[in-house]
Amino acid sequence: MNATVSTTIFAAFMVLTVVLGLLAVRGRRSGNGSGAGLAEWSVGGRSLGTVFIWVLMAGESYTSFSYLGAAGWGYNFGAPVLYVLAYMSCGYAIGYVVGPMLWAYARRHGLVGITDIIAHRYRRPWLGAAVAVLATVCLLPYIQLQITGMGVVVSTISYGTISLNWAYFIGFAVTTGFVVVSGLRGSAWVSVLKDVLVIVTLGFLAVYVPLHYFGGYGPFLDRIVAEKPQWLTFPGHASGGLGQSWFVTTTLINSLTVVIFPTTVAGYLGARNADALRRNAMYLPFYNVLLFVPMLLGLAALFVVPGLTGAGSNLALFKLVVDSLPAWAVGVIGVAAALSSIVPMAVFMLVIGTMWGRSVLGAVPRLASRQKTWSQVVVVVAGALALLLTYTAPTTLVRLSLISYEGMAQLVPMLLLGLVWRRLTMYAAVSGLAAGFALVCVLVFGGHDPIWGVNAGIVGLAVNVVVTLAVTWLGPRERDDDRPDAEVLALEDEFPRAGTAAGDPR
Repeated sequence: MNATVSTTIFAAFMVLTVVLGLLAVRGRRSGNGSGAGLAEWSVGGRSLGTVFIWVLMAGESYTSFSYLGAAGWGYNFGAPVLYVLAYMSCGYAIGYVVGPMLWAYARRHGLVGITDIIAHRYRRPWLGAAVAVLATVCLLPYIQLQITGMGVVVSTISYGTISLNWAYFIGFAVTTGFVVVSGLRGSAWVSVLKDVLVIVTLGFLAVYVPLHYFGGYGPFLDRIVAEKPQWLTFPGHASGGLGQSWFVTTTLINSLTVVIFPTTVAGYLGARNADALRRNAMYLPFYNVLLFVPMLLGLAALFVVPGLTGAGSNLALFKLVVDSLPAWAVGVIGVAAALSSIVPMAVFMLVIGTMWGRSVLGAVPRLASRQKTWSQVVVVVAGALALLLTYTAPTTLVRLSLISYEGMAQLVPMLLLGLVWRRLTMYAAVSGLAAGFALVCVLVFGGHDPIWGVNAGIVGLAVNVVVTLAVTWLGPRERDDDRPDAEVLALEDEFPRAGTAAGDPR
């Protein structure tokens, strides 16, 4: 009976999710070419206001990691999990500047993603295609992360009646169908529903769990201090080197990376104006306060469900939920967690589709006229590949997300430095990217992350920057005198306030 109630609630909300996606694009001109059709599908027609941008980009903060990985890290390690709050807050501060810069540059030149921006900046279409391939390698594990998370949620709230393998497939099928039909605008609409449920469920659990299991926050916190003091200080419990140096370097690398992550940039480019992005950067940190809840619940689970090991620790929060709440409440909380997988997964799949449809397949003359169609095909292929990885190469949620961020971090010099420094050459940018990415792969897959107590990604980025600067100063110079600065760089007068047009000197 419990399984029937919870899964019925879950199924009803999944139907509502698809309906919202269809309503979001009702009456919108879709087209199938390289113009309005792709722009409407991939960046919402560049017309999303502050509210939709806020809820869409908040989806980056609240994923399946928030319900599973954050609680799991709180359960396993304790204090090191606070890096999530640190890097997101720092990233929003950086995004206050970077977001309007990328938005204005892309709007001026009719671009729809980071591969478009890079290809235009360096005047090399093949470079955009190469970056699309590299970004896909980094993003696929993150899609796998969301499929894994949603599968765990579905299987758990069904009280085990739905196997993990079927739960993974359900997550893939719902998200793929949803994003192919509705694009970025549909993700923004569903984000509203998701955020309402996230705020309600986490707010409820923040009050309920300490009262139900410990008699209040005072006894709960006293017990942590008395019995689990290692979880409250660095490097945490049995962390394997996640001390202060790791915390600082991970915060730095992730805060730089999150502002150029393809999904973040998709949110930037979907904005109606630059001021919507500035307001968004100021409001989003308030939302991060809720991330303390799963972290604290992970600590609470230490006393309620001790003995969870490995990937099983990711179930810490839901073990508390299933153990003490009625089936209907389990279903609602499961829906919030599932939508926290669907929204970011949809945006990741959409971004991969857009990169390939625009910069790889769209570069082939015979295919260029149907970029949106090819983007949608790639969405299905990317989702299927991530599903296959979920079945054949499972791993813990946090490790997957760290690999994604450390690899994507190597695009920071090529993208951001290239838009503010004209002297940066294509040869230098590519050399730095190759050196940094190769080093990250060696360190991460060789089991040396962290190395010397610091995040491997920051080591790779340091080598990346050194090589980039050396090749810029010592390597061959590019001849691009025929291009004005406004064609190459993101100039200050491109970041208009509300009421002015891009390029307006005011």
